[in-house]
Amino acid sequence: MATGEAWSEAEVRATVSDYMQMLQQELKGQAYSKTTHRRALTQGLDGRSDASIELKHQNISAVLQELGWQWISGYKPRGNYQLLLAREVSAWLRAHSEFEETMRQAVDASAVAPGHIDFGDFIERHPRFNASYGRTPSVLETAAAADWTAGLRRDYLAREARNSALGRAGEELALRFERERLSRLGHERLAGKVEHVAHTQGDGLGFDILSFEPDGRERFIEVKTTAFAKETPFFASSSEVEFARINAAGYHLYRLFRFKRDPKCFILDGVLETHCALDPVSFRCSFRAS
Repeated sequence: MATGEAWSEAEVRATVSDYMQMLQQELKGQAYSKTTHRRALTQGLDGRSDASIELKHQNISAVLQELGWQWISGYKPRGNYQLLLAREVSAWLRAHSEFEETMRQAVDASAVAPGHIDFGDFIERHPRFNASYGRTPSVLETAAAADWTAGLRRDYLAREARNSALGRAGEELALRFERERLSRLGHERLAGKVEHVAHTQGDGLGFDILSFEPDGRERFIEVKTTAFAKETPFFASSSEVEFARINAAGYHLYRLFRFKRDPKCFILDGVLETHCALDPVSFRCSFRAS
């Protein structure tokens, strides 16, 4: 197989089918081996390298992301995919209508904060901001896109954001982390003052947890939780964005991810626009008194 030669329809179909099998197992909490899947898949492909298969898996994640579906954690979405690939993913989704129920159940599933967790490796680096992340101009900016997206767009990100049990569990875990962080630094008194303000004072403050720096300065923490991949986008309200701007020096957004399997967190400090693109998703429509 010559390097760079376009993938055939049979190769793409086999790769999409294998990816979707792994995704279903992940959504249902079943263990699987990506390496085992890749080795088996390679036997049916025309000399494709591991790297090229990995990229194709990332392309499939990008298609699912564009449609508003969740994707496999670990296969970060990569754009500029073949139109053939987009059509094969959409064909698979249309042929497996039962998959939508699997996705809904995974997004809506309740959650509780884990009883025991080692916070030693809880914090990871945040994803690098890339203005073109997830875009696929070779497909999405052509009229041909309409035939594969029709009837398949969903918003499972928003649906998960409405999962109050997941959000509450994430806040509880972040609260424990903050208290342990201060305790490990030798500030037991400050640790005892950490407050879950979203619970004690209600939503609408622009942050969820009031914590402290070792010198006593206030630390305003907003918690966003997902059961899915590190790169999964999240929603921030206009009041949260504005609060971060006004209180940039003390503002920290804790993004918890892979919450139901192996909870990890990255932190965005200060103004959100310096870390990610803010896309307006809704507008309030009101009537002025005449």
